[in-house]
Amino acid sequence: MSSLTLNPAIRHELKIFGLLAAVFAAVYFLPVGTPRFDGAVSEALELTKWYAREHVVLCLLPAFWIAGAIAAFVSQASVMRFLGPTAPKPLAYGVGSVSGTILAVCSCTVLPLFSGIYRMGAGLGPATAFLYSGPAINVLAIVLTAKVLGVQLGLARAAGAVGFSVVIGLLMALIFRHEERQKAAVAVASPEPEGGRPLSQTSAFFAVLVGILVFANWGAASQTTGFFAAVYSTKWLVTSLLGAVLATMLWRWFKFESMRIAAVAVATVITAIALPGHPTWPFLVAVLGLAWLTAGREGEAGEWFNQAWDYTKQIVPLLLGGVLVAGFLLGRPGHEGMIPSEWISSLVGGNSIASNLFAAVSGAFMYFATLTEVPIVQGLVGSGMGAGPSLALLLAGPALSLPAMLVLNSIVGPKKTGTLHVGRHRDGDDHGLGLRPLAELRRGHPAGDDHENPDPRFRLRQMPRAHGGR
Repeated sequence: MSSLTLNPAIRHELKIFGLLAAVFAAVYFLPVGTPRFDGAVSEALELTKWYAREHVVLCLLPAFWIAGAIAAFVSQASVMRFLGPTAPKPLAYGVGSVSGTILAVCSCTVLPLFSGIYRMGAGLGPATAFLYSGPAINVLAIVLTAKVLGVQLGLARAAGAVGFSVVIGLLMALIFRHEERQKAAVAVASPEPEGGRPLSQTSAFFAVLVGILVFANWGAASQTTGFFAAVYSTKWLVTSLLGAVLATMLWRWFKFESMRIAAVAVATVITAIALPGHPTWPFLVAVLGLAWLTAGREGEAGEWFNQAWDYTKQIVPLLLGGVLVAGFLLGRPGHEGMIPSEWISSLVGGNSIASNLFAAVSGAFMYFATLTEVPIVQGLVGSGMGAGPSLALLLAGPALSLPAMLVLNSIVGPKKTGTLHVGRHRDGDDHGLGLRPLAELRRGHPAGDDHENPDPRFRLRQMPRAHGGR
């Protein structure tokens, strides 16, 4: 019997052999040449290319600089005072659950911001509330949801995002309460930093950074008139003015050399003139110029760059890899990956428990850019998706994605990541079921009856596809 026992070295080599054999078999039997597989590979590359063009420069890079600024300029004591484990719960969870209102960001862009406040001492509960509600509660998303899918779903989405973010945050804080107590004890023992920049300057500095992020990513409105359309038509003018204000702050408050700032401004203007209609390029030049201004400096400016660069190295590879896998499995909106879209459409019809659960779970493996979840859900509604699964997908989709799971695992670890995503699935499912009785009454029959009322007045409102995204 002892002769069959393998020593650890042999077991290690056998594991390597098994892994190599599995990789070889997977490559050997790749279904290259079949339309489904070739189309899925193309979709994976197309989605990753689109993500790199539309999200990395305008969304992620400003988010990295904001997260780096939180780590460099905001004291741990300040974060703990408002978001820490010992902060008053109404204050901490109130700030965490509604602070994403002004941010038109997706689940990937909110990750650097979450990482910044969490590492600076924010409690797991309030930080989780911000992470959950941030992508779903922004004003643009709520307004577009109400206009395209109806006021009922718009209001339910707003209430559900805030309410369930608090519930999930409280559950996370309860489950990991021992770690939170240890964090609170360390924070109490930490001395209050002396000196520092005045609160008014710090607040104004962050307001400008957030303003640049918001206006650079302001999405096109579904109508050509109104407030949102007016802001969209002038968003680059506003972004440019905010950039000028930021340059002034760097000169006056951070004592950057005026000639270096002027060189970055000139390079940005020249790029904008040389490439009209392509605002991403001058924006990228400005971001690279900021890196040139801050890299290698002493003090808080150099620390700002170092923190932003650390977030970039940690998050970007995982996000791009996750987007690649998501595109391979599900494709882009209107295109198919390895999983046929008819399977998803057939599984989210009606308002049953199974359809709500499937909508919440499937949303985790889709990637929703800012505001694009609305036309996607609109198309599924047109294919028979019920009100409950629609809301479950609206809550779980923007807050969850495969790329976000990979990044979140590197920030808080697999145990917290798994617990958080199970809670998100459950809450999205429960909130979708909460709409079930109302939706059934609107159709004129009790909950649980699978018959459709042919009267179109009882169907979810359907409107022409709106312009989502950027």
